[in-house]
Amino acid sequence: MNHSALPTPPYRPATLLVHGGTERSAFGETAEALFLTSGFVYDSAEQAEATFAGTAAHYQYSRFANPTVAMLEQRLALLEGAEACRATASGMAAVHAAMVSHLRAGDRVVAARALFGSCHWIVSTLLPRFGIDAVFVDGTDLGQWREALRVPTRLVLLETPSNPMLEIIDLPAVCRMAHDAGAIVVVDNVFATPLLQQPLRLGADVVVYSCTKHIDGQGRVLGGAVLGTRQWIESTLQPFIRNTGPALSPFNAWLLLKGLETLPLRVQAASASAARIAEFLAGQPGIARVLYPARADHPQHALAMAQMSGGGTLVSFELAGGKAASFRAMNALRLIHISNNLGDTKSLITHPATTTHMRIGAEERARLGISEGVLRLSVGLEDAADLIDDLAQALRRAA
Repeated sequence: MNHSALPTPPYRPATLLVHGGTERSAFGETAEALFLTSGFVYDSAEQAEATFAGTAAHYQYSRFANPTVAMLEQRLALLEGAEACRATASGMAAVHAAMVSHLRAGDRVVAARALFGSCHWIVSTLLPRFGIDAVFVDGTDLGQWREALRVPTRLVLLETPSNPMLEIIDLPAVCRMAHDAGAIVVVDNVFATPLLQQPLRLGADVVVYSCTKHIDGQGRVLGGAVLGTRQWIESTLQPFIRNTGPALSPFNAWLLLKGLETLPLRVQAASASAARIAEFLAGQPGIARVLYPARADHPQHALAMAQMSGGGTLVSFELAGGKAASFRAMNALRLIHISNNLGDTKSLITHPATTTHMRIGAEERARLGISEGVLRLSVGLEDAADLIDDLAQALRRAA
């Protein structure tokens, strides 16, 4: 393989997302090669022995590493400013691997309460089964973080902006407190994408992504990624991934590489539309509130703009009429589709209380402000005026 990964300086993100981490075979292909192979052959028994002993660099098995997957990992690491990356079969595999590879029985985890439903389940239900203490805090309340982190802690988990209420957490402040308590900080950065926010530069230790979302961004494949220091990735995460098998398919990795090439264009266009849609929704009757980080009326607007370079592609809003009005509006939409996915070229809307956050329970939803009237809109690449027209007619019918 001819390795041609580009260094970070002087190249900017859009350039890195086209060229970074590329490896070419002897054929000199322009597009990244797709290595659909489960295993690899050796020139000799001695080379096989040295490969397994770790004294020779050679691919062994696609569950451990694969050339196409490695290109994706290298490109993501360059974009994120991370020393190393490991790709996984899904975003939840990335979150699970990042946490469980680092934790042991008797450890303690502090997590922001505002988590995606499956992440909440890992912290609230799975970890305690293995003797790991789990504590939830209101992520926007630094006082709660300070109190929780007075006790030695092994790991902190949070997402910012949060799903679905777009809460913003003060990353530098929480990271300082977490490190003083002995914890590493794991940040789910899927809503912001690596283009709008880079948690490692704000003090985080590990960043996780569902590559299914904006990175693929076209509703095609599942994928995940974990990024951090080379030492942590290789000594803590890699043995877990190698031996438990949440491997990313090379075909999925190839599609994700293709998705990365257009990521800046898609995020920029969808974010611009999201800002216009948030402005429209804020002026509509029957809308109790609109949440969009780049709006001045967002509860953590100043913090959001200090940590992020844009508002993102997600808009959340609440209908005063509750579940009935929300369902009427969703069912009246003609262009925007009902789906629990996000970060797609197609605009997608979901009712978190009955889908993504159903299983955390009514009491926890109430704490997070996820009422029966809340809708989460993932803005795609359609013309913003068409999306606004669709929302307008749906809201009229819902009223």
